[in-house]
Amino acid sequence: MHTEEKYMQRAIELAKKGQGMVNPNPLVGAVIVKDGRIIGEGYHEKYGQLHAERNALKNCTENPKGAALYVTLEPCCHYGKTPPCTEAIIESGISSVVIGSPDPNPLVSGGGAEALRRAGIQVIEDFMRTDCDRLNPIFFHYITHKTPYVVMKYAMTIDGKIATGAGYSRYITGKEARQRVHLDRSHLMAIMVGVGTVLVDDPLLTCRLEEGRDPIRIICDTNLSTPLQSKIVSTASRVPTIIATCCTDEEKLRSYREKHCRILQIDRSEDGHVSLPSLMKKLGEEKIDSILLEGGSSLNWSALRAGIVQKVQAYISPKIFGGETAKTPVGGEGAEFPDQAVKLINPKINIVGEDFLIESEVQICSPE
Repeated sequence: MHTEEKYMQRAIELAKKGQGMVNPNPLVGAVIVKDGRIIGEGYHEKYGQLHAERNALKNCTENPKGAALYVTLEPCCHYGKTPPCTEAIIESGISSVVIGSPDPNPLVSGGGAEALRRAGIQVIEDFMRTDCDRLNPIFFHYITHKTPYVVMKYAMTIDGKIATGAGYSRYITGKEARQRVHLDRSHLMAIMVGVGTVLVDDPLLTCRLEEGRDPIRIICDTNLSTPLQSKIVSTASRVPTIIATCCTDEEKLRSYREKHCRILQIDRSEDGHVSLPSLMKKLGEEKIDSILLEGGSSLNWSALRAGIVQKVQAYISPKIFGGETAKTPVGGEGAEFPDQAVKLINPKINIVGEDFLIESEVQICSPE
């Protein structure tokens, strides 16, 4: 690895420290180099606080005049919760800026790099872009489509079962895989299940990691049948909880609001359930940029059919349950012909403890 690549790699490592803390902003890391030495580094630590470039400048051990800045994402050039980073870079006297990913935000979109060039700063773009782009699939999707990036996660046995024929599912995977799921719950902004999961498992859907962040909990509940005494409703005063429903009974709705649940009234889809595309649009308006979908087989199929899923995480345990009636991860009516399958691309396979994790991007969500 060349020296310049090491500086950007360090910026990438710094950016990852902001996972779960900056949503719906992007993960960004920055390194300032002078005379072959790193004199300052920083990352975007928390939503609403200083961006990576300003943190790196604040942390400089000496005057950055004449130094080079390596940053994973194009610096912002607009006023938001913080002033433009381009202003701070120009005022600092930095002479060159090396950028990884362009910022697709319409408020930036090349404007940051152009502002730096107009100030006489040398700008190099698309440096290690592929590596930098991997930091922000959530941000890139959200800022482009204004809807959450949805990760469908499920755990199954090697013969494709998510529970035994008798309905028991605890636990399919080992401790390490379950810890990895809680890490994802902490990193993604929300978690979503169907009411069927609530009725069968009565889950909390919180993050069990010591320093983890609880995701916003979303229940898809067409007819508002979530039990008022369920764990999710009972803890809604301390963990943000949204119920998406088609119910219009104000007296019934009031019972959940009194328990601190937020109600989102959503139109019905053609099959009579909560319209998932309409729900995604509303959640995007709520600035929810990412969702971990831990639904049952019916909701998983509905989500794929509606085209709202961007990524699939399949945890596979080296066990065999068997059973003709045992459920599989994706149910519903399914595809009629093989060429109507939901297609996945760019698979990655990892071993997590005693289990396998296969992660793939969704190429075609709607099998038509």
